[in-house]
Amino acid sequence: MTDIFDRAQALELRNWEERQRAAILPAPRNESAEQCELCGEPIPGPRRAAVPGVQTCLACQARAERLHR
Repeated sequence: MTDIFDRAQALELRNWEERQRAAILPAPRNESAEQCELCGEPIPGPRRAAVPGVQTCLACQARAERLHR
């Protein structure tokens, strides 16, 4: 059985997790693209959900990061 302190602690934890997530993943400037802007291949739904505002597929993003090292 939960009491008021358990519920308050759970709420505090949820709020803290949301603040952490917002600090790690900044708000997207654009909506997530359904197709990669570089190669035109579809961007899978899980990638669009994990990286809000994503514009490239995983392969193109990895290639771009390797070139910019």
